[in-house]
Amino acid sequence: MPSNEDGRAIMGVHRDGQQPFDASAFLDANSEARSRYGRFNLAVIGGTGVGKSSLVNAVFGRDLAKVGTGLPVTRGVQYYHDDSLGIWDIEGFEIGSAVAPAEQLRHHLELIAARPANEQVAVVWYCLKANDDRLTPADIGMIRELAAQGLPVILVLTKVDWIRHPITGKYSVAQGLERFVDWLEHPVDEHGRPIELPVERVMLTSTTDPRGKGNGHGLGELVTETLNLSPESAKDAFRIAQRLNLPWKREMARPVISGAAGLAAAAAATPIPVADAVALAPIQIGMMGRIAAIYDLELKTMMSAGALAQIGVQISGQALARSFIKLVPGAGSAVNAGVAFSLTAATGEGWMRLCEQVHTGKLDPGRISESWRDYAPGLLDVVRKMTEHRIGRRSGRP
Repeated sequence: MPSNEDGRAIMGVHRDGQQPFDASAFLDANSEARSRYGRFNLAVIGGTGVGKSSLVNAVFGRDLAKVGTGLPVTRGVQYYHDDSLGIWDIEGFEIGSAVAPAEQLRHHLELIAARPANEQVAVVWYCLKANDDRLTPADIGMIRELAAQGLPVILVLTKVDWIRHPITGKYSVAQGLERFVDWLEHPVDEHGRPIELPVERVMLTSTTDPRGKGNGHGLGELVTETLNLSPESAKDAFRIAQRLNLPWKREMARPVISGAAGLAAAAAATPIPVADAVALAPIQIGMMGRIAAIYDLELKTMMSAGALAQIGVQISGQALARSFIKLVPGAGSAVNAGVAFSLTAATGEGWMRLCEQVHTGKLDPGRISESWRDYAPGLLDVVRKMTEHRIGRRSGRP
Protein backbone atom coordinates (compact mmCIF):
# COMPACT_ATOMS: atom_id res chain seq x y z
CA MET A 1 0.00 0.00 0.00
CA PRO A 2 1.63 3.22 -1.07
CA SER A 3 1.90 6.23 1.18
CA ASN A 4 3.15 9.74 0.79
CA GLU A 5 6.17 11.03 2.72
CA ASP A 6 4.39 11.97 5.95
CA GLY A 7 2.20 8.87 5.95
CA ARG A 8 -1.05 10.83 5.73
CA ALA A 9 -2.58 9.22 2.64
CA ILE A 10 -2.16 5.52 3.29
CA MET A 11 -4.31 4.01 0.58
CA GLY A 12 -5.19 0.50 -0.46
CA VAL A 13 -8.04 -1.42 -2.01
CA HIS A 14 -9.40 -4.19 0.16
CA ARG A 15 -9.64 -7.57 -1.48
CA ASP A 16 -13.46 -7.47 -1.28
CA GLY A 17 -13.46 -4.36 -3.45
CA GLN A 18 -14.24 -1.75 -0.81
CA GLN A 19 -12.98 1.76 -1.32
CA PRO A 20 -9.43 2.60 -0.28
CA PHE A 21 -8.64 3.68 3.26
CA ASP A 22 -7.29 7.18 3.80
CA ALA A 23 -5.35 7.54 7.07
CA SER A 24 -5.58 11.33 7.03
CA ALA A 25 -8.69 11.23 9.25
CA PHE A 26 -6.73 9.27 11.86
CA LEU A 27 -3.63 11.46 11.71
CA ASP A 28 -5.56 14.73 11.62
CA ALA A 29 -7.70 13.74 14.61
CA ASN A 30 -4.68 12.49 16.53
CA SER A 31 -2.74 15.69 15.85
CA GLU A 32 -5.71 17.91 16.71
CA ALA A 33 -6.30 16.06 19.98
CA ARG A 34 -2.64 16.28 21.00
CA SER A 35 -2.63 19.99 20.25
CA ARG A 36 -5.85 20.57 22.20
CA TYR A 37 -4.77 18.58 25.27
CA GLY A 38 -1.32 20.20 25.28
CA ARG A 39 1.71 19.31 27.38
CA PHE A 40 1.94 18.89 31.14
CA ASN A 41 5.06 20.47 32.63
CA LEU A 42 6.42 19.33 35.97
CA ALA A 43 9.37 20.83 37.84
CA VAL A 44 11.34 18.28 39.87
CA ILE A 45 13.80 19.74 42.37
CA GLY A 46 16.25 17.84 44.53
CA GLY A 47 19.86 16.96 45.18
CA THR A 48 22.02 14.26 43.67
CA GLY A 49 20.92 10.74 44.56
CA VAL A 50 17.50 11.73 45.84
CA GLY A 51 15.81 9.61 43.18
CA LYS A 52 14.15 12.25 40.98
CA SER A 53 14.68 10.40 37.73
CA SER A 54 13.45 7.08 39.09
CA LEU A 55 10.35 8.81 40.45
CA VAL A 56 9.59 10.44 37.09
CA ASN A 57 10.05 7.16 35.26
CA ALA A 58 7.83 5.28 37.73
CA VAL A 59 4.95 7.74 37.33
CA PHE A 60 5.23 8.57 33.63
CA GLY A 61 6.72 5.35 32.31
CA ARG A 62 9.31 6.85 30.02
CA ASP A 63 12.99 7.68 29.91
CA LEU A 64 12.72 11.43 29.55
CA ALA A 65 15.12 11.94 32.41
CA LYS A 66 18.36 9.98 32.45
CA VAL A 67 18.77 7.51 35.27
CA GLY A 68 22.21 7.00 36.77
CA THR A 69 23.87 5.71 39.92
CA GLY A 70 26.84 7.05 41.82
CA LEU A 71 27.42 10.18 39.74
CA PRO A 72 25.26 13.22 39.04
CA VAL A 73 23.31 12.83 35.81
CA THR A 74 22.10 16.44 35.49
CA ARG A 75 23.71 19.84 35.78
CA GLY A 76 21.84 22.99 36.74
CA VAL A 77 18.56 22.97 34.87
CA GLN A 78 17.54 20.70 32.01
CA TYR A 79 14.26 20.37 30.16
CA TYR A 80 13.17 17.02 28.79
CA HIS A 81 9.95 16.78 26.82
CA ASP A 82 7.82 14.97 24.31
CA ASP A 83 4.35 15.86 23.03
CA SER A 84 2.46 15.27 26.28
CA LEU A 85 5.05 15.73 29.05
CA GLY A 86 7.76 18.22 29.95
CA ILE A 87 10.13 17.78 32.89
CA TRP A 88 12.12 20.68 34.31
CA ASP A 89 14.93 18.87 36.13
CA ILE A 90 16.44 21.35 38.61
CA GLU A 91 19.55 20.21 40.42
CA GLY A 92 20.16 20.60 44.11
CA PHE A 93 22.36 23.49 45.21
CA GLU A 94 25.80 23.34 46.76
CA ILE A 95 26.09 24.52 50.32
CA GLY A 96 28.60 27.33 50.69
CA SER A 97 28.00 28.84 47.26
CA ALA A 98 28.43 32.60 47.03
CA VAL A 99 24.85 32.86 45.74
CA ALA A 100 22.05 31.82 48.09
CA PRO A 101 20.07 28.79 46.88
CA ALA A 102 16.79 30.74 46.83
CA GLU A 103 18.43 33.39 44.65
CA GLN A 104 19.81 30.76 42.28
CA LEU A 105 16.36 29.22 42.05
CA ARG A 106 14.78 32.62 41.40
CA HIS A 107 17.11 33.03 38.43
CA HIS A 108 16.16 29.60 37.10
CA LEU A 109 12.45 30.38 37.47
CA GLU A 110 12.90 33.64 35.60
CA LEU A 111 14.50 31.75 32.72
CA ILE A 112 11.61 29.27 32.71
CA ALA A 113 9.02 32.06 32.82
CA ALA A 114 10.54 33.51 29.64
CA ARG A 115 9.99 30.24 27.78
CA PRO A 116 6.93 29.54 25.56
CA ALA A 117 3.52 28.94 27.13
CA ASN A 118 3.66 25.19 26.48
CA GLU A 119 6.76 24.90 28.67
CA GLN A 120 5.45 26.66 31.80
CA VAL A 121 5.49 24.75 35.09
CA ALA A 122 2.14 23.48 36.39
CA VAL A 123 3.24 21.72 39.62
CA VAL A 124 6.52 21.27 41.54
CA TRP A 125 7.78 18.12 43.20
CA TYR A 126 10.35 19.14 45.79
CA CYS A 127 12.19 15.89 46.55
CA LEU A 128 13.95 14.91 49.76
CA LYS A 129 15.39 11.51 50.60
CA ALA A 130 13.33 10.14 53.49
CA ASN A 131 16.24 8.74 55.48
CA ASP A 132 18.01 12.12 55.45
CA ASP A 133 15.40 13.13 58.02
CA ARG A 134 16.09 16.86 57.74
CA LEU A 135 14.98 20.02 56.00
CA THR A 136 17.73 22.63 55.69
CA PRO A 137 17.32 26.41 55.75
CA ALA A 138 18.27 26.33 52.07
CA ASP A 139 15.37 23.97 51.36
CA ILE A 140 12.97 26.22 53.25
CA GLY A 141 14.19 29.27 51.33
CA MET A 142 13.73 27.57 47.97
CA ILE A 143 10.24 26.30 48.83
CA ARG A 144 9.26 29.84 49.84
CA GLU A 145 10.62 31.15 46.54
CA LEU A 146 8.56 28.62 44.59
CA ALA A 147 5.42 29.59 46.48
CA ALA A 148 6.18 33.27 45.94
CA GLN A 149 6.15 32.56 42.20
CA GLY A 150 2.67 31.09 42.54
CA LEU A 151 3.75 27.47 41.99
CA PRO A 152 2.03 24.68 43.96
CA VAL A 153 4.66 22.60 45.77
CA ILE A 154 4.38 18.96 46.81
CA LEU A 155 7.12 17.93 49.22
CA VAL A 156 7.97 14.38 48.12
CA LEU A 157 9.91 12.13 50.46
CA THR A 158 11.62 9.51 48.30
CA LYS A 159 13.10 6.06 48.95
CA VAL A 160 10.82 5.49 51.93
CA ASP A 161 11.40 2.21 53.77
CA TRP A 162 7.85 0.92 54.14
CA ILE A 163 7.02 -1.63 56.83
CA ARG A 164 4.23 -4.07 55.98
CA HIS A 165 2.22 -5.50 58.87
CA PRO A 166 2.33 -9.32 58.61
CA ILE A 167 -1.32 -9.72 59.62
CA THR A 168 -3.25 -6.67 58.39
CA GLY A 169 -1.06 -6.06 55.33
CA LYS A 170 -1.13 -2.32 56.05
CA TYR A 171 1.98 -0.25 55.41
CA SER A 172 3.63 2.08 57.89
CA VAL A 173 6.96 3.81 58.40
CA ALA A 174 9.45 3.99 61.24
CA GLN A 175 8.57 6.24 64.16
CA GLY A 176 11.47 8.57 63.40
CA LEU A 177 10.10 9.25 59.90
CA GLU A 178 6.59 9.68 61.33
CA ARG A 179 7.90 12.39 63.65
CA PHE A 180 9.69 14.08 60.73
CA VAL A 181 6.49 14.08 58.66
CA ASP A 182 4.53 15.52 61.60
CA TRP A 183 7.11 18.28 61.86
CA LEU A 184 6.95 18.97 58.11
CA GLU A 185 3.19 19.34 58.32
CA HIS A 186 3.42 21.62 61.39
CA PRO A 187 6.99 23.00 61.38
CA VAL A 188 8.34 24.93 64.36
CA ASP A 189 11.78 26.20 65.31
CA GLU A 190 13.78 25.20 68.36
CA HIS A 191 11.73 27.66 70.43
CA GLY A 192 8.42 26.21 69.31
CA ARG A 193 7.59 29.12 67.01
CA PRO A 194 5.83 28.25 63.73
CA ILE A 195 7.95 28.21 60.57
CA GLU A 196 6.48 29.28 57.25
CA LEU A 197 6.72 26.25 54.97
CA PRO A 198 4.29 26.77 52.06
CA VAL A 199 3.90 23.22 50.75
CA GLU A 200 0.53 21.87 49.64
CA ARG A 201 1.15 18.29 50.71
CA VAL A 202 3.84 16.00 52.10
CA MET A 203 3.89 12.70 50.21
CA LEU A 204 5.81 9.54 51.09
CA THR A 205 6.95 7.44 48.14
CA SER A 206 9.15 4.60 46.99
CA THR A 207 9.62 3.36 43.44
CA THR A 208 10.48 -0.22 44.46
CA ASP A 209 9.84 -2.50 47.41
CA PRO A 210 12.54 -3.05 50.08
CA ARG A 211 14.06 -5.78 47.89
CA GLY A 212 14.44 -3.41 44.96
CA LYS A 213 11.54 -4.94 43.05
CA GLY A 214 7.85 -4.29 42.50
CA ASN A 215 5.97 -1.09 41.76
CA GLY A 216 6.80 0.84 44.89
CA HIS A 217 4.34 2.59 47.18
CA GLY A 218 2.65 5.98 47.53
CA LEU A 219 2.83 6.74 43.81
CA GLY A 220 -0.92 6.58 43.23
CA GLU A 221 -1.49 9.12 45.99
CA LEU A 222 1.20 11.36 44.50
CA VAL A 223 -0.48 11.19 41.09
CA THR A 224 -3.89 12.02 42.56
CA GLU A 225 -2.56 15.01 44.48
CA THR A 226 -0.63 16.28 41.45
CA LEU A 227 -3.85 16.25 39.42
CA ASN A 228 -5.73 18.06 42.20
CA LEU A 229 -3.14 20.84 42.28
CA SER A 230 -2.79 21.21 38.52
CA PRO A 231 -4.43 24.20 36.79
CA GLU A 232 -7.67 23.26 35.03
CA SER A 233 -6.00 23.89 31.67
CA ALA A 234 -3.32 21.27 32.45
CA LYS A 235 -5.42 18.50 34.01
CA ASP A 236 -6.17 16.59 30.81
CA ALA A 237 -2.53 16.79 29.73
CA PHE A 238 -1.53 15.27 33.08
CA ARG A 239 -4.14 12.51 32.78
CA ILE A 240 -2.63 11.63 29.41
CA ALA A 241 1.03 11.87 30.47
CA GLN A 242 0.78 9.75 33.64
CA ARG A 243 0.81 5.95 33.38
CA LEU A 244 -0.63 4.83 36.72
CA ASN A 245 -4.34 5.65 36.54
CA LEU A 246 -6.13 3.99 33.61
CA PRO A 247 -9.67 4.98 34.76
CA TRP A 248 -8.81 8.64 34.10
CA LYS A 249 -8.03 7.78 30.50
CA ARG A 250 -11.24 5.80 30.12
CA GLU A 251 -13.19 8.79 31.44
CA MET A 252 -11.62 10.91 28.70
CA ALA A 253 -12.08 8.30 25.96
CA ARG A 254 -15.76 7.51 26.50
CA PRO A 255 -17.07 10.97 25.52
CA VAL A 256 -14.98 10.68 22.34
CA ILE A 257 -16.66 7.34 21.61
CA SER A 258 -20.18 8.62 22.30
CA GLY A 259 -19.52 11.72 20.20
CA ALA A 260 -18.35 9.63 17.25
CA ALA A 261 -21.30 7.27 17.65
CA GLY A 262 -23.65 10.24 17.55
CA LEU A 263 -22.03 11.55 14.38
CA ALA A 264 -22.29 8.12 12.79
CA ALA A 265 -25.97 7.93 13.69
CA ALA A 266 -26.56 11.36 12.14
CA ALA A 267 -24.75 10.28 8.98
CA ALA A 268 -27.09 7.27 8.74
CA ALA A 269 -30.28 9.13 9.64
CA THR A 270 -31.37 8.16 6.14
CA PRO A 271 -30.35 4.48 5.95
CA ILE A 272 -27.38 3.93 3.68
CA PRO A 273 -26.60 0.77 1.70
CA VAL A 274 -23.79 -1.39 3.01
CA ALA A 275 -21.83 -0.58 -0.12
CA ASP A 276 -21.85 3.09 0.90
CA ALA A 277 -20.96 2.47 4.56
CA VAL A 278 -17.44 3.62 3.80
CA ALA A 279 -18.87 7.09 4.45
CA LEU A 280 -18.70 6.23 8.16
CA ALA A 281 -14.98 5.51 7.98
CA PRO A 282 -13.69 9.08 8.57
CA ILE A 283 -15.84 9.33 11.71
CA GLN A 284 -14.64 6.01 13.07
CA ILE A 285 -11.00 6.53 12.09
CA GLY A 286 -11.08 10.01 13.65
CA MET A 287 -12.39 8.42 16.84
CA MET A 288 -9.45 6.01 16.77
CA GLY A 289 -6.98 8.86 16.39
CA ARG A 290 -8.40 10.79 19.34
CA ILE A 291 -8.43 7.75 21.60
CA ALA A 292 -4.84 6.94 20.62
CA ALA A 293 -3.88 10.49 21.69
CA ILE A 294 -5.53 9.98 25.09
CA TYR A 295 -3.46 6.84 25.60
CA ASP A 296 -0.37 8.77 24.45
CA LEU A 297 0.23 6.39 21.54
CA GLU A 298 2.14 7.70 18.55
CA LEU A 299 0.89 4.98 16.22
CA LYS A 300 2.26 6.73 13.15
CA THR A 301 5.77 5.92 14.36
CA MET A 302 4.85 2.71 16.22
CA MET A 303 3.23 1.01 13.24
CA SER A 304 4.16 0.69 9.59
CA ALA A 305 2.07 2.53 7.02
CA GLY A 306 0.72 -0.78 5.75
CA ALA A 307 -0.27 -1.95 9.24
CA LEU A 308 -2.08 1.30 9.98
CA ALA A 309 -3.95 1.01 6.70
CA GLN A 310 -4.82 -2.61 7.41
CA ILE A 311 -6.26 -1.94 10.86
CA GLY A 312 -8.23 1.00 9.48
CA VAL A 313 -9.78 -1.15 6.77
CA GLN A 314 -10.63 -3.85 9.31
CA ILE A 315 -12.51 -1.74 11.81
CA SER A 316 -14.26 0.99 9.89
CA GLY A 317 -16.79 1.72 7.22
CA GLN A 318 -17.93 -0.93 4.81
CA ALA A 319 -15.96 -3.87 6.22
CA LEU A 320 -17.32 -3.19 9.70
CA ALA A 321 -20.89 -2.95 8.44
CA ARG A 322 -20.59 -6.16 6.43
CA SER A 323 -19.37 -8.00 9.50
CA PHE A 324 -22.59 -7.28 11.39
CA ILE A 325 -25.38 -6.30 9.02
CA LYS A 326 -26.65 -9.87 8.64
CA LEU A 327 -26.43 -10.57 12.36
CA VAL A 328 -28.05 -7.47 13.86
CA PRO A 329 -31.79 -8.02 14.37
CA GLY A 330 -33.89 -5.74 12.22
CA ALA A 331 -30.93 -4.25 10.37
CA GLY A 332 -32.10 -5.37 6.92
CA SER A 333 -29.74 -4.66 4.05
CA ALA A 334 -28.86 -1.07 4.97
CA VAL A 335 -27.12 0.72 7.80
CA ASN A 336 -29.60 2.82 9.75
CA ALA A 337 -28.91 5.31 12.53
CA GLY A 338 -29.19 2.74 15.32
CA VAL A 339 -26.83 0.30 13.63
CA ALA A 340 -24.31 3.03 12.78
CA PHE A 341 -24.40 4.29 16.38
CA SER A 342 -24.01 0.83 17.87
CA LEU A 343 -21.26 -0.38 15.54
CA THR A 344 -19.25 2.78 16.14
CA ALA A 345 -19.74 2.75 19.92
CA ALA A 346 -18.88 -0.94 20.28
CA THR A 347 -15.85 -0.55 18.03
CA GLY A 348 -14.68 2.45 20.05
CA GLU A 349 -14.86 0.40 23.26
CA GLY A 350 -12.83 -2.38 21.64
CA TRP A 351 -10.25 0.07 20.32
CA MET A 352 -9.99 1.67 23.76
CA ARG A 353 -9.24 -1.71 25.35
CA LEU A 354 -6.61 -2.43 22.69
CA CYS A 355 -4.98 0.98 23.30
CA GLU A 356 -4.83 0.20 27.02
CA GLN A 357 -2.91 -2.97 26.29
CA VAL A 358 -0.37 -1.13 24.14
CA HIS A 359 -0.17 1.72 26.65
CA THR A 360 0.63 -0.64 29.52
CA GLY A 361 3.20 -2.57 27.48
CA LYS A 362 1.13 -5.76 27.36
CA LEU A 363 0.74 -5.67 23.57
CA ASP A 364 3.45 -5.08 20.99
CA PRO A 365 2.40 -2.18 18.70
CA GLY A 366 3.59 -4.22 15.74
CA ARG A 367 0.92 -6.82 16.52
CA ILE A 368 -2.04 -4.44 16.65
CA SER A 369 -3.57 -5.39 13.33
CA GLU A 370 -3.39 -9.13 13.98
CA SER A 371 -4.57 -8.67 17.59
CA TRP A 372 -7.64 -6.62 16.69
CA ARG A 373 -9.83 -9.75 16.39
CA ASP A 374 -9.33 -10.28 20.14
CA TYR A 375 -10.80 -6.82 20.86
CA ALA A 376 -13.29 -6.45 18.02
CA PRO A 377 -16.89 -6.20 19.26
CA GLY A 378 -19.07 -9.27 18.99
CA LEU A 379 -22.77 -9.44 18.25
CA LEU A 380 -23.73 -9.12 21.91
CA ASP A 381 -21.60 -5.97 22.25
CA VAL A 382 -23.39 -4.36 19.30
CA VAL A 383 -26.86 -5.43 20.45
CA ARG A 384 -26.12 -4.07 23.93
CA LYS A 385 -25.12 -0.73 22.42
CA MET A 386 -28.30 -0.70 20.32
CA THR A 387 -30.35 -1.28 23.49
CA GLU A 388 -28.49 1.48 25.35
CA HIS A 389 -29.05 3.79 22.40
CA ARG A 390 -32.80 3.13 22.33
CA ILE A 391 -33.10 3.63 26.09
CA GLY A 392 -31.07 6.83 25.84
CA ARG A 393 -33.33 8.21 23.11
CA ARG A 394 -36.45 7.45 25.11
CA SER A 395 -35.03 9.21 28.17
CA GLY A 396 -33.94 12.22 26.11
CA ARG A 397 -30.21 11.50 26.34
CA PRO A 398 -28.11 11.81 23.16
